This record gives sequence, structure tokens and C-alpha cells, in this order.
Amino acid sequence: MPSPFPGMDPYLEGYLWPDVHHALPSEIRRRLAPQVRPRYAVRIEVATYHDENPESEIGIMYPDLEIWRRRFASQALEAVPPAALDADIAAAERGAPITQPITVPLLDYEVRIATVEVYDAVQNQLITSVEIISPYNKREPGLGKYREKQRRLREAGVHLLEIDLIRRGQRPVKTGAVITDHELFDAHYLITLVRGGANKLEAWPVNVQQPLPVVAVPLRPPDNDVPLALDAVLTTIYDEAGYDLSIDYSQPPPPPEFDAKTQEWMRQHIQTTGL
Repeated sequence: MPSPFPGMDPYLEGYLWPDVHHALPSEIRRRLAPQVRPRYAVRIEVATYHDENPESEIGIMYPDLEIWRRRFASQALEAVPPAALDADIAAAERGAPITQPITVPLLDYEVRIATVEVYDAVQNQLITSVEIISPYNKREPGLGKYREKQRRLREAGVHLLEIDLIRRGQRPVKTGAVITDHELFDAHYLITLVRGGANKLEAWPVNVQQPLPVVAVPLRPPDNDVPLALDAVLTTIYDEAGYDLSIDYSQPPPPPEFDAKTQEWMRQHIQTTGL
């Protein structure tokens, strides 16, 4: 069963997101490769990071940590009266059994982030980088690391196409125009392109009510841009993975909460699809 939404499905932004994030690069490569060969080759580069500050994702992308947090709260230790401390020490010295501790997981998740890269097939030179933004890229320390990668790619003259289908967190893209920033950052989702050597940003702001756009993937001049239909990409992986089997559309989507007008639109739209 297809997604009830015309474009990005906000219900994919929670615990299903790691699976979506893993599937997107492969489907993007499958669609790009036939359009650019034999002059270009499309590769997938995977980088591994340790998410040492996943607190904001507990219960959203890391549901198992939410389960642990509830269990920890239910097992809170009782305070020991001061008068009983000496007796406890004496009992311990006599070989009393050790109190069972609470086991606490270390908040350190391994995050794999895949990038689709277009190379000149002859010179093996990186021409275009397609970045699928992860929640890790939208908060520290991942945000700072990603912005450093942005800087390196731009200094190398590499085209940078960024696909941000996550509403929470801070968008890593920066512009110098206040009005443009306001318009871009108000959108639910954002796809941006900075061409190698250019000092301007091309953007496709998208709301949940809209289909995802067909975006340009630039190559080396004089070769023309090739189209990437993001709506078709997402529809394909949604159908192949059967995400509808894992989503309860009668419940609210993962945070952040939509405004009241958008929530009402979503409620009516889901009802019209029969879900």
C-alpha cells in the first residue's frame, strides 16, 4: 500500500528513519547511474560516527532507549537513612550479599551515513556529492562536523546537493539573505544545491502537503544536469519496504508537532485515503 501523503511521509521521521536513510542512497544511485554513464560512475560512500549525545532522539529514532528510561524510573533506589549507614557497613564487612545494581546503557550509538557520489569515470575525480541529511547532522557535535565537510567540498569545487527530509534539528545550510532564510527554514523539508565554484544557493522548499520535487544533479560542463525525481525515489522504497505495515496513521507522527492547520489537513487527508 502506498503512503497516504503526496510527498514526504512525516511518519518516516521516527524509528523508521534509519531504514529510510539506508535505502535512499541505493535507490538514488539506481536512478542516476543509467543517466550519467559511461562518462560518470555513481558510488556510495559510507561514513561511521559515534552519536555520543542521542538524548534528543530517545523515544523517536532510538525507541529502545525510551524503554530503558521508563524502566530506570520504575526502579529508582530508596534513600538510606543516615542512622543505618554504620549498620550497613558492618553487615557488608560480614559478607552480606551485594545489592543488585541497575544496569545503565552508555548513550553511544553508532551512526552510518551514506553519501551518493558522482565521479568522472576517466580521472576518478569527485564531481557531485548528494548528501542525505541525518538527525546527527542537525545537532552538535555532528552539525559542526558536517559543516566542515560542506566547506571542504565547496573549496574543492564539488557540486553539493543536500536532501533534508527531517523536520527536527538545525538545518546545516546557511545563506546571507534574511528573507530567503525565513522562507527556507519555515518549510517542513528542504533540498538545496550549491554548484561547484558558485556563490549562490538553489533551493526547493517543500511542505508535507506537496509532492517532492524533481531536482537537478549537475555534472561537469558542458554536460547538462540530470533529473532526480525524489518523489519517485521515496515511493519506490516505501513500497519495497512495506512501511505501511509498521505505521499506525491513527496516531500523531513523530515530533516536532505540526501547527494546528497542518494537523487538521493531515487528519482529513488520511481519512480520505481510507486509513
